[in-house]
Amino acid sequence: MHNIPIRSLPESNQEPSLVGSFSIRSLETILDGGDMVEELHRHDFFLMLILIKAKGLHEIDFVPYEVDPNSIFLLRPGQVHKLSLKHGSTGYLVQFKKAYFLTHNKSSKQLLRKVCNQNHYPLNADIFKKLDPILSSILLEYNGKQEEFHEVIKANLSILFIELLRQRESTGANNINAPYQQEKLEKFLELLEENITKYKQVSQYADLLNLTVYQLNAITKALLNQNASQLINEYIILEAKRNLLATSNQVSQIAYHLGYEDVSYFIRFFKKHTGYTPDAYRHNFN
Repeated sequence: MHNIPIRSLPESNQEPSLVGSFSIRSLETILDGGDMVEELHRHDFFLMLILIKAKGLHEIDFVPYEVDPNSIFLLRPGQVHKLSLKHGSTGYLVQFKKAYFLTHNKSSKQLLRKVCNQNHYPLNADIFKKLDPILSSILLEYNGKQEEFHEVIKANLSILFIELLRQRESTGANNINAPYQQEKLEKFLELLEENITKYKQVSQYADLLNLTVYQLNAITKALLNQNASQLINEYIILEAKRNLLATSNQVSQIAYHLGYEDVSYFIRFFKKHTGYTPDAYRHNFN
């Protein structure tokens, strides 16, 4: 079975004691006067694409986004994406492993989960002016490698994430009226991303969250107007689409990968939710 191409951050031989990995580069350096064209792939790390001046197209889990100036894309490990950027684009590419950021402080895990719940942050020029010194400081620390530079980088990342969350809340894109419910929903979505090939029952996720099935359904219904079973099915279909379009694996291999012993049942399930058989979906959208 062929897997979706997964890119990893190279480990640093110069810093063997470093937990996790981090890198930041300017887009001007990466593009080097040319275009960037990347086909479907996924990462085992977090990726943040910060665009100051840019033109192109970014597709994340089959949702297309126009690449606009003054915007930020944030991808979680495992998400599938492809990207095209035109020459002349400016900004930063930040990559880091989960363990790297989580060593900052006790609230890091919750902060990372909240900010990564949204893939695209369109911002205005004034907001970007506020963020640019933070990003410049991160790049300066990374290149300078002075004493405790990783701690300075992680502190600046925290400030950057907090600013993004504030912006999201100010535009009404974030539900701030029920913080307990919001936290449980974000954790549920994180568990789905990590466990969808193993767990497919609402009761399994409710147990992991120390909730009853009724409580979990009440939360998802209140915040997303969908029950938990619908969200589970969406994630199964999403992972199936990822494998259909980003690998040449047979449908039976994809079904087994997703935890289905009965391939015909998987085919019926996929068609019910997409209107296509897996083979037809691959043929029509590849």
